[in-house]
Amino acid sequence: MFSDPFKTFAIGCAVLSTVLLVWFFVRRPQLNRATKIVLLFGIGVLPIATAGTGNVAGYHATKETQFCGSCHVMTPYADDSTDRASTSLAARHARNEAFGHENCYACHADYGMFGTITTKIGGMRHVYEYLFNYRDYTHEEFQAEVNIRNPFRNEACIRCHSTQNPLFNKVGDHVSTQDDIRSGKTSCASEGCHGPAHPFSKEVKKRHALVGTSEVKP
Repeated sequence: MFSDPFKTFAIGCAVLSTVLLVWFFVRRPQLNRATKIVLLFGIGVLPIATAGTGNVAGYHATKETQFCGSCHVMTPYADDSTDRASTSLAARHARNEAFGHENCYACHADYGMFGTITTKIGGMRHVYEYLFNYRDYTHEEFQAEVNIRNPFRNEACIRCHSTQNPLFNKVGDHVSTQDDIRSGKTSCASEGCHGPAHPFSKEVKKRHALVGTSEVKP
């Protein structure tokens, strides 16, 4: 917990604010300029500092893969990404030390100037949908019926795997589809290319689609 400087600072401010207020209510000192300064810090400056740094610490915590997997319907996705034996696209990226502990956020974050803001707004929508629509779903029901709101964009891949990289242009399939990749016409995560990030979820969707097709036949 104390490895995070924001958490440490927030806790320190909260403790110091508490000490100042306890001192004031116990000692009941004369209300002079020095006492007013103490109260200013005890009920103003330090609580605001606690709230501010606490919010920043909370924001950083929501980027962790552990946080993403805390909803039971997302547990299989988080478990797969942290499974060192898994060869899925998500798991292979999770083993990257640069962002492995934040691999969900790194790949699903919106790209652009306001990417962080729009990602967190979208995250609140996920919380709403989970609480009111999907809370009682089993893992398989969730995987079969729920899709990401918009198709996964290649920009999320290209921010790390640049199409300008010389290694990119050494692969024939990359060169022949480069324009389609940049425009988003061809997905990096399609089954014909690098495969879906969570293949087990795709298999569940296919299985349920086949069951649904067979049920509507006369």
